[in-house]
Amino acid sequence: MVERSRRQVLVTGGMLGAAGALAAATPAWSWSSEGSVAGAGVGVDPKYVWDAEADPVVAAIIDSGQTTAVNKLLKTWTKNGQALPAGLPTQLRDFMEHARQLPTWTDTAKLKDAVNFNQKRGLYLGVTYGFVSGMMSTVIPREALAVYYSKGGADMRDRITKTAKLGYDVGSNNAFDPTGEMIVTCVKTRLAHAGVRHLLPQLAAWNNVASEDIPISQADIMVTWHSLPTTVMQNLNAWGVPINAVESAGFLHSWQVTAHMLGVLDEYIPNSWATANTQAAQVLTPILAPTPEGIKLADILVNLASFIDGSLLSKPILCALTRYFLGDEIAGWLKLPRYPFWDTAFQVAWKPFVAVREGLLSLEKAPGLLQAVYWAFDEILRIGVLTLLSGAQFPIAIQIPDTNNPNY
Repeated sequence: MVERSRRQVLVTGGMLGAAGALAAATPAWSWSSEGSVAGAGVGVDPKYVWDAEADPVVAAIIDSGQTTAVNKLLKTWTKNGQALPAGLPTQLRDFMEHARQLPTWTDTAKLKDAVNFNQKRGLYLGVTYGFVSGMMSTVIPREALAVYYSKGGADMRDRITKTAKLGYDVGSNNAFDPTGEMIVTCVKTRLAHAGVRHLLPQLAAWNNVASEDIPISQADIMVTWHSLPTTVMQNLNAWGVPINAVESAGFLHSWQVTAHMLGVLDEYIPNSWATANTQAAQVLTPILAPTPEGIKLADILVNLASFIDGSLLSKPILCALTRYFLGDEIAGWLKLPRYPFWDTAFQVAWKPFVAVREGLLSLEKAPGLLQAVYWAFDEILRIGVLTLLSGAQFPIAIQIPDTNNPNY
């Protein structure tokens, strides 16, 4: 029998009773925890594990009417090494002090290797985090429903800016250092997730379509996790981007630490790219499917750039980009129209474009179509952040929600 750590008991203990007979009757998760950063586990299916540390604390804050006051205080906490603001409820302060501690297996050398990776691949990471992973989330049914019916669904630009902040912070030079912001972002995200878990089951519209009783399980978090680093690395490899093995391992490590800081048990976090790909093949790829809510979210996303020059980042380009990165089937699910010129441009010119940027091919020797659209691809990379963040409130504040989507 595997000895359970105090953290495992804290996170799973309060939930096993709630899952009760359902968890007992369900086969253990098929992915082997031997391939995790923990190297072993207790075998509880993560679909029945939530966040026993954060959930009761946040539920108490919401039910006692303290959400607005707490969010005001949390807004002042922005740096990893900063003291927690005075005036926080005692239980919340205790949780946050515990939650802000990095795992004992954190490797600072690997985190520095991640910085090198992010510096070299920053432009690609922007487009994959912002567009590829963002659009993929609309065909992850549980995520699409949770987003659509929670408070974030009422303002998708605000919702995306907060997701983008996670990607930006993990890629910063000082992500987990005292002067960085990634630990803060992770802890606040745990609080936000706990708020959604408390509020969403109270909404009839979500209950009528949801396949689970409680949203954002640890399985759901890992599915979203794979839509970020795993999908990013798969795309970079598919595009022929030369990847330094040491820097690749560092990039993975930064996201392993991130998963832990988001409250995921170590036994669910892959220990290598090989095991990450194996897990993703089990938990991400098979569940992708359209939902009415996801289709609506996708339509919002491809129209986010409508306020910018239509010839640059208009709906046709974003639809074609989605079709190229995620495939015809998913584009069809999302009812994205075809745009022959831009569809062809991505199919023919994207990989040569990457090769030119990597110094593997001269622009003069690239296909003629690439020479015609190179400027557009470059602009997509350079000002994609503008599309996502324009209109956002700065500094971006990840908060505990006080309501569900008011439109439902």
